[in-house]
Amino acid sequence: MALVLFGAALSAPVSADSVTVRTALRVCADPSNLPMSNKQGLGYENKIAELFARKLGLPLEYEWFPQRIGFIRNTLRNNDTPDGSYKCDLVMGTIENFDIAATTRPYMHSSWAMVYVKGRGLDFIESQDDLKEVKAEQKEKLRIGIWDRGPTTDWIFQVDLMEYGTPYQTMAGDARETPGKIIERDLVQDKINLTFIWGPIAGYYAKEIQDHEIRVIPMKNEPGLRFNYQISMAVRFGEDEWKAQINRLIAENQAEIDQILAEYGVPMRELIIREIADDD
Repeated sequence: MALVLFGAALSAPVSADSVTVRTALRVCADPSNLPMSNKQGLGYENKIAELFARKLGLPLEYEWFPQRIGFIRNTLRNNDTPDGSYKCDLVMGTIENFDIAATTRPYMHSSWAMVYVKGRGLDFIESQDDLKEVKAEQKEKLRIGIWDRGPTTDWIFQVDLMEYGTPYQTMAGDARETPGKIIERDLVQDKINLTFIWGPIAGYYAKEIQDHEIRVIPMKNEPGLRFNYQISMAVRFGEDEWKAQINRLIAENQAEIDQILAEYGVPMRELIIREIADDD
């Protein structure tokens, strides 16, 4: 998002000869990226990390770095320390099959979503198909917040709605300027009236904003465009025993993880668990 041996915390026995002796659960995390994580421990990744630390009987420590280009290099794979140890050992949220770290079994399956404020003239939109078929006079009223990259940006281009967009950067110069601000600020204040955002972010802000009803509509995959993704955790390549232990923690605590995600308003799809070896 270094442990004493887990022992009874996991259902399968672990050989002390084959596992690094750890003194804390050291998590790599973004200090300002709600609803995932922040330094105050208010994100769902923070809560899942706390759950794992309790199960392991270990203190929880963080290495903070903005989750953008260079995140893995500066956290999980960074051993620029006096004793050559790595700064942290676990990333709490990555896409499944991430290519620069070894990913665990997935613990969350969600999707991008359309988002608007109810009662402002767009309540007829109940799916992405409704937006595709919107009439010309209604199109003129659209003010869509469009990211500079991502699958929904490609979709907006394909359905010929780019001219109704206001551009936003996925990685602003200020790392504290998170994607959720587009809902909390610009959507609520009616600078834009529709946007697309990763579902967990949309669901969280829809729950947090009390004075407006925020409609969150999960997107469905289309030919050539994928909107739903499974989220895993990540460890370093080659740390097979550690990955196996995290896989068991996820499997044994999936119900509690689901409860945490539900409390944050995460729109969830059914998990697809593929049997993979821990050394994959």
